[in-house]
Amino acid sequence: MASTVTSSRPGYGQLLRTRGAWTFLLPGFAARQPFAMLTLSLVLLVQHTTGSYGAAGAVAAVTGVSMALFAPYSGRLADRYGQRAVLVPGVLVHTLAGLSLTALALSHAPLWALFAAAVPTGASVPQVGPMVRARWGTKLQGSPLMTTAAAFESVTDELTFVFGPLLATALCTAVHPAAGLLTEASLTLLGGLLFAAQKSTQPPVATGTHTRVEHASALRVPGVRVLIVTFLGIGTVFGGMQVSLAAFTESIGEPGLNGVLYGVFAAGNMISGLVCGAIAWKVAPQRRLMVGYGALALTASGLWAAHSVPVLAGLGLLVGMCIAPALITGYTLVESLVPAGARTEAFTWLTGAVALGQAAAVTVAGQLEDRFWGGAGFLVPMGGTLLALATLLALRSRLTGRPRSRTVARGIGHRVPVAVD
Repeated sequence: MASTVTSSRPGYGQLLRTRGAWTFLLPGFAARQPFAMLTLSLVLLVQHTTGSYGAAGAVAAVTGVSMALFAPYSGRLADRYGQRAVLVPGVLVHTLAGLSLTALALSHAPLWALFAAAVPTGASVPQVGPMVRARWGTKLQGSPLMTTAAAFESVTDELTFVFGPLLATALCTAVHPAAGLLTEASLTLLGGLLFAAQKSTQPPVATGTHTRVEHASALRVPGVRVLIVTFLGIGTVFGGMQVSLAAFTESIGEPGLNGVLYGVFAAGNMISGLVCGAIAWKVAPQRRLMVGYGALALTASGLWAAHSVPVLAGLGLLVGMCIAPALITGYTLVESLVPAGARTEAFTWLTGAVALGQAAAVTVAGQLEDRFWGGAGFLVPMGGTLLALATLLALRSRLTGRPRSRTVARGIGHRVPVAVD
């Protein structure tokens, strides 16, 4: 596997002038908002109607688990039958399920009913990030612009995590507690259908006698399983911070600061993603992942000790800056570990792992915030990243890609950008 990237990189302006790019970028950006808005919107709505962060975290966790379990299957279906065939029914189901969940919460339905509605809501979240990357790959195959597209997609993903939580918090606190979830469902419907309508940029469906081999499950690859554990740890950071920041800002009487603090965290993620994509790396991605993840575990371990807004904002910024390099490098390794016909599935396994880690984190953090001291939920990101780091260090040899008969293109270190986010 190549461990360096070319120092001569085409610019973002040239990338965005690629014919047809904006036809899928703009609707794709709107359709990505569910992953950035769904959990926080649910937490704020259910906490408002039940008065419990534990109940809110549990409902949000059900959506996350459902998304994590179904996302790889959705990616595999998209590889086999095409993106449109998966997206159109998916966004319709998600919209209806989200509206049902909102109505049940506002009517103070029992918790089991919220859980029942949360399952299809999470399972139908469109996996637009991996699909956008697949479209870039189709349009830029063999082009040096592929590395630029990877960096651009990383920043785009992080940008949704700047705007998404801010928008969700503003809508839920200033308009109505249900406004965040209603907006999320609307953006999913509009963006998802517009994205699916762009037939000309959809990757072709693989056919031929080699299809069965190419579509063998990505989960069979040992390195993918290691990356799944790694991304589970990253998910605990997202989920733990969402619940704990909401609880912290409410405890000091400034609930509106929740979106600001989470936005600072997401901004650090976005900035480091931009820088990471612009560097001509000479260090192998396996080593970069070890170093970056170690830094993430170290910074996340200090969150529980922060008791003021400025300190928490500063630590959140550092944690965010450590996440993007780990995510980008993890997705990069998929290129060398997984056959091309199974990569969308592999990307969705990793995206699902983040969602699953986030779901577990919001549940545990919510319980800790309800039962112990304010800020106890910040112990979740610390525990999740430390456990994942230990696994990563113990099984790092499995991240070495198998030799392939074809030549690996230069710039592989950034061909695939972050997917969460």
